[in-house]
Amino acid sequence: MQESPALSKKHATSQSLGKLVDFDQTPYGIAGNTDYGRFEVMAYSDHTFRIRITLEENFETLSYALVAEPKTELVQIEDTDNEIILRSNAMELRVSKDTVRFSFYDLNGNLLNEDDKAFGTSWIGEQVTTYKTMQDGERFIGLGEKTGPLDRRGKGYQNWNTDRFAYGPEADPLYATIPFYIGLHHGLAYGIFFDNSHKSHFNFGASNDRFSSFSADSGEMNYYFMFESSLPGIINEYTTLTGTIELPPRWSIGFQQCRYSYYPDKAVETLARNFREKSIPADVIVFDIHYMEAYKIFTWDKDTFPDPAGLLKKLRDQGFHVVVMCDPGIKIEEAYEPYLDGLEKDVFLKYPDGSPYSGEVWPGWCHFPDFTNEKTREWWASKFKGYMELGVDGFWNDMNEIATWGQMLPELIEFEFEGQKATTRKGRNIYGLMMAKSTFEGTKALLNGKRPFNLTRAGYSGIQRYGALWTGDNVASDEHMIAGVRLVNSLGVSGVTYCGFDTGGFAGDANVNLFTRWLTIGAFTPFFRVHAMINSRASEPWSYGEESEQTSRNYISLRYRMMPYLYSLFYEASQSGMPVSRTLALEHPHEDRVYDHRYQNQFTFGPYVMVAPVESYKEFLQVFLPKGDWYGFHDGKKYQGDQEVIVPAPLDKLPLFIKGGAILPMQKNIQHDGEDPGPDLILHVYNGQKNTAFELYEDDGTSYAYEKGAYRKRKISFSPSEKQIHISEGEGTYSSPFSRIKLVLHGFENLAASINGAELPLEKSYFSFLQPITKFDPLGAEGSVEKETIQGGTFDIPSGDIKVTW
Repeated sequence: MQESPALSKKHATSQSLGKLVDFDQTPYGIAGNTDYGRFEVMAYSDHTFRIRITLEENFETLSYALVAEPKTELVQIEDTDNEIILRSNAMELRVSKDTVRFSFYDLNGNLLNEDDKAFGTSWIGEQVTTYKTMQDGERFIGLGEKTGPLDRRGKGYQNWNTDRFAYGPEADPLYATIPFYIGLHHGLAYGIFFDNSHKSHFNFGASNDRFSSFSADSGEMNYYFMFESSLPGIINEYTTLTGTIELPPRWSIGFQQCRYSYYPDKAVETLARNFREKSIPADVIVFDIHYMEAYKIFTWDKDTFPDPAGLLKKLRDQGFHVVVMCDPGIKIEEAYEPYLDGLEKDVFLKYPDGSPYSGEVWPGWCHFPDFTNEKTREWWASKFKGYMELGVDGFWNDMNEIATWGQMLPELIEFEFEGQKATTRKGRNIYGLMMAKSTFEGTKALLNGKRPFNLTRAGYSGIQRYGALWTGDNVASDEHMIAGVRLVNSLGVSGVTYCGFDTGGFAGDANVNLFTRWLTIGAFTPFFRVHAMINSRASEPWSYGEESEQTSRNYISLRYRMMPYLYSLFYEASQSGMPVSRTLALEHPHEDRVYDHRYQNQFTFGPYVMVAPVESYKEFLQVFLPKGDWYGFHDGKKYQGDQEVIVPAPLDKLPLFIKGGAILPMQKNIQHDGEDPGPDLILHVYNGQKNTAFELYEDDGTSYAYEKGAYRKRKISFSPSEKQIHISEGEGTYSSPFSRIKLVLHGFENLAASINGAELPLEKSYFSFLQPITKFDPLGAEGSVEKETIQGGTFDIPSGDIKVTW
């Protein structure tokens, strides 16, 4: 193959890729030259093609996002007079020759996506852009942590990780860069992941009616095109490229309480005692920045926390885990060991003249570790030993955009990039990812087989491999509450399963209604934490009066009762990338009402529980029920789907619906994950018209023993035509704590049931997921929860498969 004559030539006006000069077949696809640049096509699976386009002599070799490798012999190549056709078992790519453009089709010849014929991939100076023809009615979802509507058509976004304190509901950019989106049109769907960590821009028809586009201020055009028959399939392709979550410690998906900040130590002890005395479940107390001496990481304030080892032991004895704040800034101070050691080990980001970069942040003037250097990552990991010895097993990576006072990080700072040096222009968007990687891998190595919990504010694609992400410094308002729901749902379809928001709002003061409503919604997010800033009103579950406290107790307790279901969803995410909080677009991508402003905030918690978020000042809500049977969560009322209904929305009853055919494994209420859940697996099954199945996953929740087979998986299926619930014996060596099943049947008529052929006595009773709330009013009227009539029976779990028939 000849060298393209125009390589490295820069233009001030737009210059497209040009005509094909020549091409060669490679083990993975093809590589070609044009009269202006060079390109390469590689197959990563039958469903994923990688397109790389550059003006340079060589393609870039380093991606911190990617974990997959291309595959050989997946495509057949046909060379015609006008185009090159690459065909896999799932799709085909047509590369035109006269002007090199890329068009993607399914195997039935339906157009999925194509370059704008005039512009294709073009450059303006260093900036590289790919322009795509917008299809009739095309919608766009995803792109990670982006505000705005579910359907991003008509909007434009920028990726430049930014510290955005008290950001507005339409603010952009925010803290994290996830340059992956899904396009939808004519009953088809595709995904595009643009892997370039420079400042990037996505335009979905903003200020033009001709194209969508994605661009970067420098670097190569490097994107992955994915096609599958379903959105879960596309997400699976994306997370095959960038990785899935590791199973987190189960305690970390319980309730977490945080404040900026709880101090001194007696305040933390009082907080823990209140949770236990008030019977409000919780697993985590988070130590914000004031636990440190003068805000310096790896230190403890000797006045306010004189005995951290003793404090942490008291908390452990009550069933609490401690998560500590970790900021990257290392204070420039002669008596501060991490600073002196960091200088000696040469681990800090530098200016081009070799001097360390200094920026001002919480501790004062600081240097910052260069996490794109392996020796820095090893140095960082070693500093966590002191935390480990105290019993800390959770870590919170904050201020890692990088945030500094003035918010103008110089762009000439140099990053090591594993020996391929680059500047802030390329390094800023991946700094949070690499800090999270360093913290996660470093603490994992020190925890002696236990799983660490790791949380980060900033990130880039692939961040899901290293822990949870939360949506930063939000505001106590209804607008932010609802916008946060969309942020979490967008992150979910962008591969970031373990995510959430600061429930109750970080900045500003929530009122009773807002906090109560927000907490009921937060109970159905993957990461569930209350967090409020300094000088704001207290935001503990008991801070807003007795009715609010009981509602908070109800919904936090409900989450703990649903832990067998929730933990199984996290296992599913670790295998396939499926989100826990799922926008309705995931299962109904071509239903117009899903994108209506009235319904776009609705989501399902796993496959079966539909949540309809509603502002705190509304007493009724209009809800869209997709096709199928639905049951009111609170009263068991049955609804036919494919309709819109108006339902009451009192503060103590968030509008929730259960899908017909739902299988919800639950347990008794516990106060923290370390408490024995008892012998009963409480299995709720809702009558429906279609076959359904759920995989119940169990392990010890803390170690990596599951990687060696110490887990238990059971497939639970419901067949209305066979009138049967089937529970498989399952696989794995883990001994489940559950020895009995309490079967709770919803929406069934009077039944006579049997288990493996023997009679199973069923009883009718009244049932509610929530406890009554006593309303204190002048007349002394007492409120109550709605109750549903159900049937149920209890049986010991036998060896082998279980068949319940009626």
